[in-house]
Amino acid sequence: MTDRDSALHAWLEKEQPRLGFDLDSMAPASSDAGFRRYFRVTCPGGGTLIVMDAPPATENLPAFLRIDRLMADAGLNVPVIHAADEEQGFAIISDLGRETFLNVINEENAARLMDAATTALVKWQLASRPGVLPPYDRAVLLREMNLFPEWYVGRHLGVTWDAKREEWWKMTTDAIIEVNLADPTVFVHRDFMPRNLMMSDPLPGVIDFQDALMGPITYDIASLLRDAFVSWSESFVLDITIRYWEKARKAGLPVPEDFGSFWRSVEFMGLQRHLKVLGIFARINYRDGKPKYLADTPRFMAYARQTAGRYRELSPLRHLLDELEGVQEKAGYTF
Repeated sequence: MTDRDSALHAWLEKEQPRLGFDLDSMAPASSDAGFRRYFRVTCPGGGTLIVMDAPPATENLPAFLRIDRLMADAGLNVPVIHAADEEQGFAIISDLGRETFLNVINEENAARLMDAATTALVKWQLASRPGVLPPYDRAVLLREMNLFPEWYVGRHLGVTWDAKREEWWKMTTDAIIEVNLADPTVFVHRDFMPRNLMMSDPLPGVIDFQDALMGPITYDIASLLRDAFVSWSESFVLDITIRYWEKARKAGLPVPEDFGSFWRSVEFMGLQRHLKVLGIFARINYRDGKPKYLADTPRFMAYARQTAGRYRELSPLRHLLDELEGVQEKAGYTF
């Protein structure tokens, strides 16, 4: 047993008499791309609770607790906090279920689940207030995109760009950020995707929100429909985006009156996220020793190539991706 395990066990022993869970029943509940760990414990009568271990050196439990309260106040179904030790990074929270949207979503139920997701998203965005969450500003947007050349291109593919290609990359990031920053700002979950939406009552249970910021209104809908782990047809993506846009307009959220303008912004926001995630998945592999996420990188490269081919100002990125495609093919990847 590690020192961390011992500290967690000692803390749970203090909380057990009040909450009544069976400490001996503790078992892993899920894996995480970060350094958080989750365990499930049973309670009298068959109920369950989730134990969260969020090491303070790498995870931000205070942010999780604060945003949990914001989302609950907005009417979202988020975990109830039963106990927390912010200094040590431990928490006991309600269990929103064992199945995510990703586990069950299919062609038959996708429209219903996405409708529930976008309804929750509108509630979250309507709760937005300035000065509450840190800004998703130019520096953050650029820092995230630069994970792509650092970790995916340089570390994963072993490619070093010359000055000309570095200029193409700068033209790309400038073009994307210009569109991103033109969007109105709202509360942004930042990972609003089927993997973080639970089959719970009411739908959806929302988790993994500790990195929330105040940022572009297009971000979360792009996350939902351009997911790391599942791909949808273009017609389905358009249909759900239109339905969300209609809900947002009816609710008074600051979306454009013209859907074409909104769709363009969603595509540019999605592209920013795709490039970031490609870098993150490579970093998780090489820095953190978690290789499974690399299997999903071809999906994100396909998203990026598709969007880059649609807009003239993204032609520098298309050139870069065309060149990388040859490297990918040699490495055994396909688009």
